[in-house]
Amino acid sequence: MAGMSTHTRRRLSDAPFLAAATGAEPSRRPVWFMRQAGRSLPEYRELRKGIGMLESCFDPELVCEITMQPVRRHGVDAAILFSDIVVPLKAAGVDLDIVPGVGPVVAQPVRTVADVRALPRLRPEEVGAVSEGVRLLTAALGTTPLIGFAGAPFTLASYLVEGGPSKHHERTKAMMYADPETWHALLGLLTDVTIAFLRAQIEAGVDALQLFDSWAGALSAADYRRYVLPHSERVFAELAASGLPRIHFGVGTGELLGAMGEAGADVVGVDWRVPLDEAARRVGPGKALQGNLDPAVLFAGYDAAATQTRRILDEADAAKALGATGHIFNLGHGVLPDTDPGVLTALVQLVHEL
Repeated sequence: MAGMSTHTRRRLSDAPFLAAATGAEPSRRPVWFMRQAGRSLPEYRELRKGIGMLESCFDPELVCEITMQPVRRHGVDAAILFSDIVVPLKAAGVDLDIVPGVGPVVAQPVRTVADVRALPRLRPEEVGAVSEGVRLLTAALGTTPLIGFAGAPFTLASYLVEGGPSKHHERTKAMMYADPETWHALLGLLTDVTIAFLRAQIEAGVDALQLFDSWAGALSAADYRRYVLPHSERVFAELAASGLPRIHFGVGTGELLGAMGEAGADVVGVDWRVPLDEAARRVGPGKALQGNLDPAVLFAGYDAAATQTRRILDEADAAKALGATGHIFNLGHGVLPDTDPGVLTALVQLVHEL
């Protein structure tokens, strides 16, 4: 399999996004937006009418078209695969659905060691539709890199243990503290699932990887290091041989930036709460940073968003002076559903001009 993929991988060394991610000098400051594919675009809402979220994630033609829409509209420097972090769990056979307005809901939450043992492994052919979507995209994208992604083991575990999205992660933390053996068994299995999902994307031709630890910000630094870091480290270590840039991102993770940097990614994503120069101090030199405009600022109109964008670019330059190897402009979290797409398009032009 690995041999097969080397022939199809595009040579994109001049792509600004890949240059910034790997410590080279990009021809312009690269910009893309988390959740750029989807809810804020009228053409996306039109396309998805009457089609469930998970259903669309397993339709290669839809995956390709939805991923392409923001690239066509905004002129961003990278595409991110349209998918969902629970896709590999669903593909492996976990009974779950994405409920509109709620998020992923798991029919049988995982609470005991027996529940963990009963969880299925992921076989690459079970995400064949995703791999096919990637192949269609690498043909359609030209010189624009494609970012593959997966949810990190902790965030997947929280969905499985809580049975859905959670404010306080109380059941997750209860398992972590009361039954660390079962906890580590669960995270070990989810690490395998995450690696298998990302490997399938690598072999299909993605150009970079992002691991989303959406809920890691619920943890203290000490707990993150003890209960989560070893598993995230293994994801990055086992994908190192691909040679692809690896991005690590979480929300509310300002206190964890140092530890998340240690997990092994080449690029650390920063949410809007911590300025990029301060993030560079926490992460330490030798890694690129990605971020970090507050998604809510886009609702204040273009002028306000442009002012904030200029501030972030200044902070990014200060971060580089402190040893960050590059900067990829992004939001500090995903595009919110009611965002005006015109503001995003204008911001891409602004970042490219500055």
